[in-house]
Amino acid sequence: MTKHAFSFLLLMLGISLVQAEQLYVNPQTGNDTYSGTKTHPLKTLLEAAKRVNVNKEPEATTIILSEGVHLLTQTVIFTNDKYTLKNRLAIRADVMPDDADWTPQKMPVVVTVVPLEPGIGGQEAKGIQPEINHVTIEGLRFAGSPDYSYMDGTNLRRSYPIWRDGKSLDDLLISQCLFAGNADVLPLHVGVIANGYGLVIDHCVFFNCKIPVVFWKNDGGSGSRSAMRYSLVYGGYFCGVWTTQGTHGDEFDFHHNIIANTNTVWIREKGSKRRYKASDSIFAGYTKLAGYGNGPLSDSDATSTDFLEMNNVQTTGTITIEKDQGKRNYLQLAEGSAGSNLKAGLFKKNQ
Repeated sequence: MTKHAFSFLLLMLGISLVQAEQLYVNPQTGNDTYSGTKTHPLKTLLEAAKRVNVNKEPEATTIILSEGVHLLTQTVIFTNDKYTLKNRLAIRADVMPDDADWTPQKMPVVVTVVPLEPGIGGQEAKGIQPEINHVTIEGLRFAGSPDYSYMDGTNLRRSYPIWRDGKSLDDLLISQCLFAGNADVLPLHVGVIANGYGLVIDHCVFFNCKIPVVFWKNDGGSGSRSAMRYSLVYGGYFCGVWTTQGTHGDEFDFHHNIIANTNTVWIREKGSKRRYKASDSIFAGYTKLAGYGNGPLSDSDATSTDFLEMNNVQTTGTITIEKDQGKRNYLQLAEGSAGSNLKAGLFKKNQ
């Protein structure tokens, strides 16, 4: 082999060994002056976002959160628009639910303590805000807000752990995440609310959230399909899913979901003419199967279900949740519960 050929081989080998950007975040051992490696992690997700936003190298980015409590004292906004379908921005847990050594206690807990700002009908706090395309958030647990939700006729305080504002944005995958709140002391108003296209909720659990997910508005152009699949909603004290005029029925996949012990299963905007399909799912223990929503301060007006084509959807039965914290399926379907065949919950692999 000639010297020139050998040098070329080394160059190509070096290129092949270049890794995508990785940043580790550990709230206990980290420091925001560190490099962000596994042995020298950052302390906050906010610092990780600052570094990601200024790195314009055309590569994927993975932010890895350790177990522990991650406090968001400011909205964490991602603005770097360099990502592609293949080279994504991923914000994920160090140990994922399908890993052999995973337990519920190993899920990173994200708590939003962002100061409230004026919003529609009151005040609101936003946690993670990805204002870019091609983002994955996976394996995290989101808690409710320590700010009391209150109603005085004109005001409401609410927390949005994941929010996307841009109406032309596309491709936001939320996978294997747990959203858990409490209406009285840790209210979680909406787990995920996103404008734009391609919002996919996959293998998530929403426990005692007011509204699990709102598929919000878009700019009227075109984008990838939105979906809600293999997810469990339990105790939604307003609704199980909310779609709007921006969510076209023929561009929305809804299957293998369980919505149980909710007020209204499916909410639409008043006046919506969109039609939707739901398949291979269970709706159980609800007050109303369908309704109109009129904003954060309103109740839902019951409607007919003629907009919803249901294929293999069970609308009776009892869903049982595992409450033993020592079990891997804590806050998921209890063993033997109705709906176990649907594989709705955090696990993608058979446990």
